[in-house]
Amino acid sequence: MSVPRKPAPRTPFARPRRVLLASVTAAALLAPVAAFPGTANAAVFAAGHAPKAPVHLTVGDRAEPLNVEGTPMFGWRPRDTDPGEVQSAYQIVVKAGGRKVWDSGRVASSRQEYVPYAGPALAPGTAYTWTVRTWDRTGKKSGWSRPAAFETGLRDQDWQASWIRRTTAEADDYTLARKDIAVGRSRVVRARVHIAASHQYALHINGEVVDRGGTFSYPDDGFYRTVDVTDKLHEGRQATIGALYHWYGSGQGRPKGEPGLLMRLVIEHVDGERQVVVTDGTWRVARAHWKAAPRRNGDGGDYVEQIDGPAEQRGWDRPGFDASGWAPAQVAGAHPTPVFKKLQAQEAGLTYTNVRPKKVTRLASGALVADFGTVIPAVPVVRFRDGEAGRHVDMDAGYVLAADGSVSRSKSDNQNTDLSYGYTQRDGDQTFRAFTYEGFRYFEIAPDAGVRPEDIGAVVQHTDVDLSRTARLRTSDSGVDAVFDLMRRSALYGSQTQFMDTPTREKGQFLGDSADVSLATMGAYAERRLSRQAIREFMASQARYWTDGRLNAVYPNGDGRRDIPDYTEMFPGWVWSYYEQSGDAATLAEAYPVMANVAGYVRRHIDSGTGLVTNLEGGSGQYRYGIIDWPATMRYGHDMDTAARTVINVLGVDVFNSAARTAEALGKKDEAAALRREAVTLTEAINARLRRASDGVYIDGLKADGSQSAHASQIANAYALAFGVAPAEGRSRVLDHVASLGMRMGPFTAHRLMAALADRPDDFVTRLTDREGHGWGNILARGGTFTWESWDAPETGQSHSHPWGATSLAEVQRTLLGVAVTAPAGSAIRVRPPATGLDRAAGTVPLQRGDVSVDWRRRGDALTLTVDVPVNVRAEVHVPARSAAGVRVSGQARFLGMRDGHAVYETGSGRVTFHQSR
Repeated sequence: MSVPRKPAPRTPFARPRRVLLASVTAAALLAPVAAFPGTANAAVFAAGHAPKAPVHLTVGDRAEPLNVEGTPMFGWRPRDTDPGEVQSAYQIVVKAGGRKVWDSGRVASSRQEYVPYAGPALAPGTAYTWTVRTWDRTGKKSGWSRPAAFETGLRDQDWQASWIRRTTAEADDYTLARKDIAVGRSRVVRARVHIAASHQYALHINGEVVDRGGTFSYPDDGFYRTVDVTDKLHEGRQATIGALYHWYGSGQGRPKGEPGLLMRLVIEHVDGERQVVVTDGTWRVARAHWKAAPRRNGDGGDYVEQIDGPAEQRGWDRPGFDASGWAPAQVAGAHPTPVFKKLQAQEAGLTYTNVRPKKVTRLASGALVADFGTVIPAVPVVRFRDGEAGRHVDMDAGYVLAADGSVSRSKSDNQNTDLSYGYTQRDGDQTFRAFTYEGFRYFEIAPDAGVRPEDIGAVVQHTDVDLSRTARLRTSDSGVDAVFDLMRRSALYGSQTQFMDTPTREKGQFLGDSADVSLATMGAYAERRLSRQAIREFMASQARYWTDGRLNAVYPNGDGRRDIPDYTEMFPGWVWSYYEQSGDAATLAEAYPVMANVAGYVRRHIDSGTGLVTNLEGGSGQYRYGIIDWPATMRYGHDMDTAARTVINVLGVDVFNSAARTAEALGKKDEAAALRREAVTLTEAINARLRRASDGVYIDGLKADGSQSAHASQIANAYALAFGVAPAEGRSRVLDHVASLGMRMGPFTAHRLMAALADRPDDFVTRLTDREGHGWGNILARGGTFTWESWDAPETGQSHSHPWGATSLAEVQRTLLGVAVTAPAGSAIRVRPPATGLDRAAGTVPLQRGDVSVDWRRRGDALTLTVDVPVNVRAEVHVPARSAAGVRVSGQARFLGMRDGHAVYETGSGRVTFHQSR
């Protein structure tokens, strides 16, 4: 049978019909502006000013990174005051100590992201500078950018250091390690510490914590960080370098590994002297002042922190401390060892922010309860100004308050997690600070602890992003605004050195959660590094555990090989979305073999009789053959007694389509064509066998005997719409069915519902803001400040801090603000305000190439739309109108024609306003 041409899939970011590795070309915007009714400046873009020097120079999306490994990937932001400008060429120069290492020469290209270094091999652990200049569409060149720096990382053989640890059998190991050094007499010009630890560390120099990190990876494939400590070391003085490391066995998202600390300090002096200090048997170690305590739960496996103030060895990290009573470090072996085989530079970092409670209440009991206003991923910090030796203070964090105003200790309120802390005081002024973050909103300190309200605080941590580029949205509906803010904050707070399912219970990097949250962090913060790291980690899971094309459901993890079939199916679409947002062709190429293996996994489970994916092997218990939605109450009666499930089959179509797009982008035309054919064939089978004959609505699947399920869930139908499987002639009936059900999908999958509702903005807004039924509006109405694991979390004891509910942020940007990416790196976008649902919306969306701003307002039948587009980006703007004569343009735009009741224009960089009056 023939299949009608299906519309573009409603995924979080628009997927172009044809995408090449090359981004938008200069020629696309060099065309003259044709004179059409209502268009202003209808003339060829005049040759204007020379472009300004580029800014925002990055290597691998990092400003001045200290541990670049592999081929450096350069990025920058071209600048130009002229409208409609693009970059037509660039030139990069790399130097080492003033000596030119590589000059790219003038390269005719609009590419400004992930431009690979192509010079001679770079030395490890070496500092380089680079600069770039660009040419505009008329051939005028900019000045050179200010030089930016980057440094290369270490190969495994470059460390020349040993892994050390304290000899102990403790399951929760807090160890101090230190070494005194004499800094040379010549002025210090550069000093770097390269450090790795299992599992967490705090790096100390001369009494100051200069870095914190976590490496929840497999010991044979770990991460290290590089820290600039130049201003911490002074010529001719004694110095102490040390670390507090914390190893605590296996947990969800944390392989067991072994305790260990590895460090290499390199000090360079102005006279050419070079000092190198490494971890070895000369270091001294001691037990830190944490008491033995029980685990918080059986998932993430964190331990309750009970800290012994009198046992703290004050001054241990300063010169002059007497460490004669400390033990020599146990040497586990020179890196690489049989256990610690490989290290790679960690690109994703953390940002730490000190915060104060919004309110502190003293209860009748005398206890203090601090309210931080929202759920935060943080460590609590409490100053005790007048400590009494031996006085023990109990403290409890939590998500909600009990009826008497105290922090609820109920397991059902706190994700089955013990969020207690304890501190034993010594005499005098001192500060309690926990080491491992948890999620909480409230923090209670027991009576008679000698604490003042102003002495309570916390340190919030989240993945390192440029907060100055945070996406913004304000609309005519305050409910929409509040939900957007909720999603944006939840996505950030759920992102650490890995994507977390929750910052409290499991703390695991689940594949389904990561694919979801990544879409939100990219849309809200232009985040790239954590997404890229996570994609690569899940690629590694296939190599470590799966020869049949599957990927681990959690990775890294403490329980080995474990999968969920539909999580594996989500991976190719996630990679493609990352490429659309970033333009990172190198990672796309690296991921393609893994995506092809996933396609093979799906292909092998297609039944020859029905043409459907049947009993897709994987998972166990309630996850076997596919999780569909989670928790189980969020399935809303979905028929799990099906062999060929509609959701699994639709995701199979997306596997083939995403792999095909990738093959096409990589120039693998034959492979792309074959994958496209498989997608079409599977789509035909779905539409032939998984719809009701009476109305074309999708049922949940086929039973083992081939009969249709009697249940037609919202998720089965929303997926068919969101992924473009539903044929054009039947979409309206399917959409009617989906909309009639309200919200019957969980936070994990609800972004697909929102994608399905994109053509009905009124329904879209209702689902976002409904304060009575299930959804985000109800979370807010019930006092929630973080997206939940399920809409019924308070009743079922599920997580009150699950960032997977933030994913619909990308759909809000696309549907209500009207901005969709249509070419890699955001080199081309579409702006199309919704026809209904809101009267106005204004906001910014951070793209790879800069921030796009949109402000649209509707008054009666009239619409005013203003777009501000970055240099080197092309925007296709859709203005609702009967004809171009009804549109007045302020700025430069090219009329492309009428399409679906819209006058369509193309514009380049700069600000353009469209006034539609009829």
